[in-house]
Amino acid sequence: MKITAIETIVGAIVIFIAVGFFYFAYTIPGVKNINGYNISATFNKVSGLVNGAEVRLSGIKIGNVSSQRLDLETYDAVVLMAISKDIKIPEDSSAKIASEGLLGTNYIEIEPGGSYSMLKDGETIELTQGSVDIMDLLGKAVFGAPQ
Repeated sequence: MKITAIETIVGAIVIFIAVGFFYFAYTIPGVKNINGYNISATFNKVSGLVNGAEVRLSGIKIGNVSSQRLDLETYDAVVLMAISKDIKIPEDSSAKIASEGLLGTNYIEIEPGGSYSMLKDGETIELTQGSVDIMDLLGKAVFGAPQ
């Protein structure tokens, strides 16, 4: 069987495209580490939120989710976030888990408060809203709320 120059060129192009996809997958913005400070928030439910998920303020990415753990006393989810050092968040801000769309990824949206005091490294956002389960909402809409 004889290999032609065209087959060699096509093979090289396929390999080049595959390398490009792998490069893109490892350099997407959500994977980069954020140099800054850490804050935490406690949620009743974090379904669909993954480590590395974006933290946004007014729709702009300001950080990433660093880790998640279960509080063994309250059984709530504690989420640690790395926030960019040049972003200052008022201490009376709130955080909620939002979704890109019906099937999109989850992220944390921070709603800034009006306080002049800012959160410092290691502090916690007190006002939170957990994730919404779409299947629960659909079930309630179709079958009605449980009595």
